[in-house]
Amino acid sequence: MTSAGEPVAGAGALDAVFAETVHRTGASLGALYLLTPDERMLRLEVLAGVPAEFAAPWTTVSLTAPAPVAEAARSEQLVWVGSKGELAQRYPRTAAALPYPLAMAAAPVTGARTWGALLLMWPATRPSRMGERECHHILSSCRRLARVLEEEAAGQAQGTASPARPRVLPYAAGPTVPASAAADFAERLPGGSCALDLEGRFTFVSSAAGRLLGRDAGQLLGTQPWLTLPWLDDPRYEDRYRAAVITRQPVSFTVCRPPDRWLDFFLYPDASGISVRIVPSDSYASSAPPLRAPPADPHARVGRLYQLTHIAAALTEVVGVQDVVDLVADQVMPAFGAQGLVLSMAEAGRLDITGHRGYPRHVIERLDGLPVDTDFTPAGRALTTGVPSFFTHPDEMRRIYPEAPLISGKQAWAFLPLIISRRPVGCCILSYEHPRDFPAEERAVLTSLAGLIAQALDRARLYDTKHALAHGLQQALLPRALPAVDGLRVAARYLPATRGMDIGGDFYDLLRLGDRNAAAVIGDVQGHNAAAAALMGQVRTGVHAHATHGEAPDQVLAATNRLLTDLEPDLFTSCLCVGLDFAEGRLLMASAGHPPPVLRLSDGTTRVADVRPGPLLGIDPDAEFPLTSVPLTEGLTVVLYTDGLIETPGEDLEDSMAALARRLGQADASDLDRLADDLLGVFARDCKRLDDVALLTLRCGEPTG
Repeated sequence: MTSAGEPVAGAGALDAVFAETVHRTGASLGALYLLTPDERMLRLEVLAGVPAEFAAPWTTVSLTAPAPVAEAARSEQLVWVGSKGELAQRYPRTAAALPYPLAMAAAPVTGARTWGALLLMWPATRPSRMGERECHHILSSCRRLARVLEEEAAGQAQGTASPARPRVLPYAAGPTVPASAAADFAERLPGGSCALDLEGRFTFVSSAAGRLLGRDAGQLLGTQPWLTLPWLDDPRYEDRYRAAVITRQPVSFTVCRPPDRWLDFFLYPDASGISVRIVPSDSYASSAPPLRAPPADPHARVGRLYQLTHIAAALTEVVGVQDVVDLVADQVMPAFGAQGLVLSMAEAGRLDITGHRGYPRHVIERLDGLPVDTDFTPAGRALTTGVPSFFTHPDEMRRIYPEAPLISGKQAWAFLPLIISRRPVGCCILSYEHPRDFPAEERAVLTSLAGLIAQALDRARLYDTKHALAHGLQQALLPRALPAVDGLRVAARYLPATRGMDIGGDFYDLLRLGDRNAAAVIGDVQGHNAAAAALMGQVRTGVHAHATHGEAPDQVLAATNRLLTDLEPDLFTSCLCVGLDFAEGRLLMASAGHPPPVLRLSDGTTRVADVRPGPLLGIDPDAEFPLTSVPLTEGLTVVLYTDGLIETPGEDLEDSMAALARRLGQADASDLDRLADDLLGVFARDCKRLDDVALLTLRCGEPTG
C-alpha cells in the first residue's frame, strides 16, 4: 500500500529522497533549491505540495537575498520560522509575497560541498517550536540529498542544465473507494459537492453543484473555476483557493452568481486536493447590492499580484547597478515571459547599456552608446517623451524603425522609460522571440514597475559612485606593495564591509628595517567613514615614522598614542605592532587593544599568542603597552588580522580565535597567498559583513631568493 506523500513509481533517486523527506516531516509543501554553477543563485529544482505557478516568485533566489532558503545555504545552518509574525519580522520581503499563517524550515544541503537548500512548510496549527529530533531528521535528510547529488555528479561527464520550470512531484494517492460509490455518496448530500486538484482544476462535480454553478459537469471537469465561470474571476476568490492549498486549512467565502444568486463556498484541503461544498446563502437579503463584474483579464491573477509585490520589495533592497540588472533578469523577465532584456542608463546624452540578457555580443555592441535622441530604435523616443512603447509584431516596429527588427532579431518589444521626477534615468527593454499582445492591464503593470526600477537604478548608481570613490581612497591609504625582506614571506588581504560607503579604518603595513630586522603592523580605527580613513592614514604614518627609527614595538605604540591624544580625533584605534629580529631570533609584540596573532610552528601545531594588551590608542597619553617576546624559529607562520575576520554576533571572540587557530592548523601553509584566501573564504564569507577585514600573514626563516 502506498501512503500519502511517498515517492511515486519511476521517480529518480533525488526525487525519491526529497518526497520521503516531505512525507515523513508532515510538511504540506517542500521545495529543493540547487546552487547555479556560478554559485550566485539558488534555482528551484523540485517542488511538492503546490502548483509550479505558486512558486513563480521564488523560482530563482539570489544567494545574498534576505530569505530563509538563501540564509540556510549561506550559513550552512538550519533556519526555523515558527509563525507568520516571526516571518514578517525576520524576512519582510518573503512575508509580503506569502501572507499566510504557516511555519517553515530551510536547511542546507551539504556534503563534500554545499549543493543548495531544502525548504519545508507546515500549516500554522503545528507547534511553533522545532524539536531536536525533528531538526536532526531534517539535517540527516539533507545529507542524504547531498549524497545523491554527489553520486549523480560523479556519473556525469558534464553538468546537466536545470529545467526552466521545476519538477512538480505528483501526489501518490492511497487506496480509493469505487468511483461510482463516491459519486453516489456526494449526490446524496444536500447542496453541491465538487473537488479540485492542487492545480485548481475540477476533478469531480455533482449534479447539484452543476446546477448551482450554472454549468453541466462535463463543461467544468478539467477546467479552473476562475477561467470557466467569469463571476469567479476575481483575485479575492482565487486568493482563498491559494490560501487553502498553502496552509492546508479550511477557508470559506461568499459569491454572488449573476444576477442575484448568492452562494457560500467551503473549501477543505489536504495533500491531494480540495473538497468544495456549495450551498445557497441565506445571509443576504434580496436588496443585496448589484454585482460589479470583475475584470476577466487573466493577467490580473492573484499570483501575478503576489509576484509583483515580491519584485517591488526586492527592488527596495538592491545595492549596486549590477544587483538591479540581475534582479530584473531573474525576476521581471520570467514574470512577463520575456526572452530578452536590455537595461540602459542615460549618461551625457547617450544610452549606455549596463546589463543585458538574451542578446549576442555584436547586437549589444551595435546598440550601446546610441544618442538619447536616436531614431534608430524607440528607446530614445520613449525616454524623451516619458511614454512607454509596445510593439506586438515586427511589422509594427518596421514601419517606424526599419532597421531595428533586423538588428535585434526579436518579434515583440516593450520599451519602458525609467524616469524619476521628470528626470530621465534610463530605459528598460523587454523583448520576445514571438509576436505577442500586451493587454491594457499588463501595460499598466509594466509602466508602474518601470517607475520602481528607475528608483532602484538611480539609488544603485549613486551607491556605485560612492563605492568607487571609497575604494579609490582606501587603496590610496593602504600600501601599494609590501617590501621584500630576506628570510620572510608575506601575503596581505583587505576586504571592505558590504554595507555603507566601504571606507574603513582597517590597515596593515610591513617595514624593512635594515638587513636583519623588520616590523609588521595591523590596526583598526573605529568607524566606517571618511574620518576613520583619514585617521587611519595618520596612525599608519605615525607607526611608520617611529618604527623606522628602530624603536621597539611597545615604544612605537606609546609614541603613536601620544600623537593621537594630541590630535583629539574622538575615534579610538586598536593596533598590534610586531618586531622581527632575525639576528636575535626573537618576535617582539605589543598590542593596543587588538586581537592577538595566531602562530603556527614548523611542526604544524598552532596557538593564539599570549599577548597582554594595553589600552586603545588615543585615550590615555601616558599609557604603557606591555612587550611580549616569543622565539622566531624557521618555518614559523604568523597571522595578523582585524576583528572583522572573526567577529560573529552571538559568538565569543575567544572561541572565534580558537577556531581560527584550528583552521590554520588544518590549512596548507606552504603557499601564503592560498592560505590567506583560504582563511578569508572560511571566516569572512558572510555576504552581510558589517566590518572590514585586514589580514597579514608572515612566514619566517626562508630566504626570499
